[in-house]
Amino acid sequence: MKYAPLLISATLVLSATISLHTAQAQDGANLFGTKGCIACHGVDAKSPINDNIPKLAGQNKGYLVQQITDIGSGARNNGQTSLMKAIAANLNEAEIEALATHLSGLPR
Repeated sequence: MKYAPLLISATLVLSATISLHTAQAQDGANLFGTKGCIACHGVDAKSPINDNIPKLAGQNKGYLVQQITDIGSGARNNGQTSLMKAIAANLNEAEIEALATHLSGLPR
């Protein structure tokens, strides 16, 4: 029983981490709709309006964060990025993280 406090602490940390991830994903789902992402990427994030727009569902979170950040800053400026620049440039880091968490958790 001397390990009970350690086990309880680990369980609480894991539970808080899962709750944070779930909250971020819910916020990301909301942002995906309110920021207009569905207009081009589709409601499910895998039905874009044309072949030049990427499917985002199930993408790697780090990749999504980097791409959204680079498009917003202008570091990435090719293809269809001009369509997304105004949206990405107005997202803060927390919003980008929330969107990436949501999108990376969706099935491909």
